[in-house]
Amino acid sequence: MSFPRDAGWLDAAACAVRAGANPEIVVSCESTIGLQPDSGNNRTAGLPPGSRRQAPPSRPSLLYGSETRPSRAGSARASRRKFKVSMPDSQTSARTGFARFGLHDSLLRGVADAGFASPRPIQDETIPAGLAGRDVLGLARTGTGKTAAFALPLLDRLQGRAPDRRGRGPRVLVVAPTRELATQISEEFRLLMKHTQLTLATVFGGIPAHRQISQLHLRPEIVVGCPGRLLDLLGQGALRLDRVESLVLDEADHMFDMGFLPDIRKLLAALPRRRQNLLFSATMPKAVRGLANDLLHDPHVAELADSAPAETIDHALVLIPERRKRDLLHHLLAGKDCDSAIVFTRTKHRARRLAQQLETAGIRAVGLQGNLSQPQRDRAMAGFRSRRFDVLVATD
Repeated sequence: MSFPRDAGWLDAAACAVRAGANPEIVVSCESTIGLQPDSGNNRTAGLPPGSRRQAPPSRPSLLYGSETRPSRAGSARASRRKFKVSMPDSQTSARTGFARFGLHDSLLRGVADAGFASPRPIQDETIPAGLAGRDVLGLARTGTGKTAAFALPLLDRLQGRAPDRRGRGPRVLVVAPTRELATQISEEFRLLMKHTQLTLATVFGGIPAHRQISQLHLRPEIVVGCPGRLLDLLGQGALRLDRVESLVLDEADHMFDMGFLPDIRKLLAALPRRRQNLLFSATMPKAVRGLANDLLHDPHVAELADSAPAETIDHALVLIPERRKRDLLHHLLAGKDCDSAIVFTRTKHRARRLAQQLETAGIRAVGLQGNLSQPQRDRAMAGFRSRRFDVLVATD
């Protein structure tokens, strides 16, 4: 695509992007470009009312309690349920590696295969509570290691008991808002448990259910799925949840955004009352806070204090007219330091249209949005990973 010779504003905008303000266009020319039109959705993380805050921990990257907490007296009146925070002792914190958690050798081999050297902060703070069978509330953004934070203690608890294939239904249920996340969680579980005899089934919509029903007939100990398909299989009698010992709700705030909380409450009604509950979320909107109050009993609460973007991504705000956004995007994609990029758009229609426009301009781009079938989504992701496509245009 050709650009006008007086493209000084483009160069200035590109410099602003690399200097880094805050995003209407979110850019990392090494890895990610995210086109984010104004959504007006500025969510703030907060903990359930009644949570108690202990003295600041020794690790400066972690906070506990609520950013918008009432006074101590008001907190005591706000809720009859108390949320406690447990700190690891200093001797435990001083040691490194996953072995200090006392995990089974088979899981430590899986950890080594996954390339995990030392626990990340969310893992450090939640794995001991998970191993002890406590309810857990983990507040951390995507990409902080949440999956291993709940997978390892649950796998360890399963590994410590003899396999029981006589009963129907899983002993661990993990609920995720999207097919992609359910698939990603399942892949990490399988990697960590590859040296065990434990089995797992993944269920989600968008594809025929018969293969998933066949997996359930094998009586896996773990089921990972999306709310809609889980309810469908439950209604058909293909899935039973009366043996579930541990429940995980991952990215609960996204479930709320996507309207899944009514389905979640229906699933909860089918579970045994005595069980372990682990809820992970990046933010705590009011509805999720209410769910946490109903679901969690005396939970261990861990909150990552650093809500700033990952250090590996440069963020910038460039204020330009709507009609010039695509010109700026082309200019950034043409940069020598931008080999591949992900562009996020607000709507499915815009994602499809922008991907087509980039293709027409000679850029190897592919769209990823909700109207695609699961095989089409898989092909798009596989093509981007294999570098058949340089740009992935997706809804967030």
